[in-house]
Amino acid sequence: MLNLTPMESTTAPTKPQFSPAAKAEIKRLLTHYPNDRNKSALLPVLHIAQAEFGGWVSPEVQDLVAETLGLQPIEVYEVATFYTMFNLKPVGKHVLEICRTGPCMLRGSDELTAHLERITGAKVGGPASEDGFFTLKEVECLAACGFAPIVQVREKYYEKLDTPEAVDAMLTELRNQVHRPILPWEEVGLPNSLKNN
Repeated sequence: MLNLTPMESTTAPTKPQFSPAAKAEIKRLLTHYPNDRNKSALLPVLHIAQAEFGGWVSPEVQDLVAETLGLQPIEVYEVATFYTMFNLKPVGKHVLEICRTGPCMLRGSDELTAHLERITGAKVGGPASEDGFFTLKEVECLAACGFAPIVQVREKYYEKLDTPEAVDAMLTELRNQVHRPILPWEEVGLPNSLKNN
């Protein structure tokens, strides 16, 4: 008996594209570098890409960055896979980067990590929490040793997270953010009520 499987879709998946605002920001960034040195803009453009496409840079997004800058895809892959600040798989709305170096460990980062895993349901290095809010990631020194243990979420540091109450306050603040953070290139022309304080 002939075993037939359903035909696969013949339509190609939609290729990612930068928003007009992101394209304008990339164009502005490129003015900082000589015309034949677009690769110099790779790190900031990867940051823009990560912000534009859900907090991570898929291979397709890395290809878009390569195309945008006139680079070979491997040149982008090398950089994206080298730096831990670029997420190579889907992440939650908030990536909690937990410092794991000496001073933070002495002040309880292991207990902090265990507490975060327990109350968010996410695991360090694993997928996001079931509610899609949190991804946990251990990182090297965040250079705030006097305020240990510390967690970084985007550009903000949450310091002295050595009590369950401090951790719960951080998570409550993050859960209560109604809008996604405004991207730097989107701030121009926004009403003050929508800008991050």
